[in-house]
Amino acid sequence: MRRLNFPNHPYQVIFVVGALVTILFVFFVTTSPQNLLSSLQWTRATGVRNLTSSSHGLKKVKVINVTYVPPRIKKGEVVKLDKLEEGLARARALIKHAAQNQTQSISAYKDSDYVPQGDLYKNPRLFQRSYLLMEKLFKIFVYEEGDHPLFHNGPCKNIYSMEGLFINFMEKDKRFRTNDPDGAHVYFLPFSVAMIIEYLFHPIIRDKAVLERTISDYVHIISQKYPFWNRSLGADHVMLSCHDWGPRATWYVPQLYFNAIRVLCNANTTERFNPRKDASFPEINLITGEIKGIIGGAPPSSRSTLAFFAGSLHGRIRPALLQHWKDKDEDIKVYETVPEGVSYQDMMNRSKYCICPSGHEVASPRIVEAIYSECIPVLISQHYILPFSDVLNWESFSIQISVSQIPNLRKILMEIPEHRYLRMLERVKQVRRHFMVNDPPKRYDVFHMIIHSIWLRRLNVQISA
Repeated sequence: MRRLNFPNHPYQVIFVVGALVTILFVFFVTTSPQNLLSSLQWTRATGVRNLTSSSHGLKKVKVINVTYVPPRIKKGEVVKLDKLEEGLARARALIKHAAQNQTQSISAYKDSDYVPQGDLYKNPRLFQRSYLLMEKLFKIFVYEEGDHPLFHNGPCKNIYSMEGLFINFMEKDKRFRTNDPDGAHVYFLPFSVAMIIEYLFHPIIRDKAVLERTISDYVHIISQKYPFWNRSLGADHVMLSCHDWGPRATWYVPQLYFNAIRVLCNANTTERFNPRKDASFPEINLITGEIKGIIGGAPPSSRSTLAFFAGSLHGRIRPALLQHWKDKDEDIKVYETVPEGVSYQDMMNRSKYCICPSGHEVASPRIVEAIYSECIPVLISQHYILPFSDVLNWESFSIQISVSQIPNLRKILMEIPEHRYLRMLERVKQVRRHFMVNDPPKRYDVFHMIIHSIWLRRLNVQISA
C-alpha cells in the first residue's frame, strides 16, 4: 500500500482524491435527496460526483491511505453484472408504475401478512411495491474477512445495540444474504465501530487513528482480493454504525466516505450525511438486550402527565429545555435525573407526550422509547434526517418543534385537539412494528426496514463494468 501525505487544506485534499478516482466508471444517482422512493429519477454523473463536493469533516485528516487496483473483471462477471442491473431496472420501472397507477388498489400486490395503509406513510402503494420487490430480488454479500471481536460482531445490550444486532442478524440471514458475490447487489463491510473503539481506543492516549488503521486496512484487503470495490469505487458497498464516531470512521477512505452507502444513527447533515446515498436508522437502547417489559403503556385517560423528559445536560438543545422547564410546570416534567422513587419507564407510560431532544449527537434513543411506550414523540433537533423518512410520514405520529419554540412548548401541546392526539396515538401504535427488534427478525420490523433503506439507495445507483 502506498502512503500519500496529503496537504492540510481541504480543497487540496479533494483535488488529489478526485484525480485518483477519475477512472472509467459511470453510475446513475437519484436527483432527490429527501424521498428516494417517490422520485426514482436518474441523471448521468461521473464516479467523482460526490468527491468534488464540500469537504466538511476532512479538515483534521492529514494522512489518508489510498489504493487503486484496476478491476479484475472477467467476461462472465460482466454478463452477471449486466443481468443484475437489468433486474434492478425492471424493479425501478415497476415501482414507478405503482406511483403512476393511482387507481389500482394497494391490495393488488398480494400480501397476507401486512398491507401498509394510511397517512402513516408518504406513499403506501410505493412502499409496499418496493418492499415486496426487495424481498423477491435483493441479495447482500457479507465479506468473510476479519475476526472477532472487531468484525462480524457488535454490542447488543447498550445504546449501540442496533449496530451489533444488525451485524448478528445479517450473519445469520437466509433471505437476503448470498454466498455468491457475483450475484449480490450490495457488499456489506462487517466491522463494528463500537467494538473498534472498545478494544483499540485507549481512554488516556485517545488515538483516533485506530479507526483509520483498522478500516483502511480492511478496505485495502477486500479491494485486493475481490474486484467489486474497484469496479464501483465503493458505491455498492455498505457500512453500518450506531456509534457517535460512525461518520468519522469513514473519513479515512474517501470512497467509503463519499461513495459508499453509510447506514448511520448519527444522521447529521452538517457532518456530511448525504440522504441521496446514506441511510438513517434508529438508536435503540436495549439495556438487557431484549424489549420485554418496555412495550405498551397506560390508556389515554390514565396519562396524567402532559410531557416528560429526563436526561443528562449535554449538547446545545437540552440546556435550553431544562432552563425553561425544569421544575417550572406541574404538567411538564423535566429532570436531569428522575427523582428517587420515580420510575423512568412509568413516567414514559403515563405521559401523553415524550420530549426527545438531541444531545451531543442528533439521534436519541428516546424516540423509540416513546414509540414503544405509546407516547407521542416531541422531536427537538437540528439537521437530523429521521429514520426511514423515505417511507414514513413522521408528521402523522410525532410533534416537531424548533429550539426557538421551546419556551412555547406548553402552549403548543395544549393547543393540540384531542382528536388529533388520538389519531397520532393510533399512528404510534401502527408505526411501532417498524421499530420492533425481533429475534429472529420478522417482516416489516426494524431489521427489514434497514434492509429496505439500503435497497432504495442501491436502486438509485447503476453500475457499468
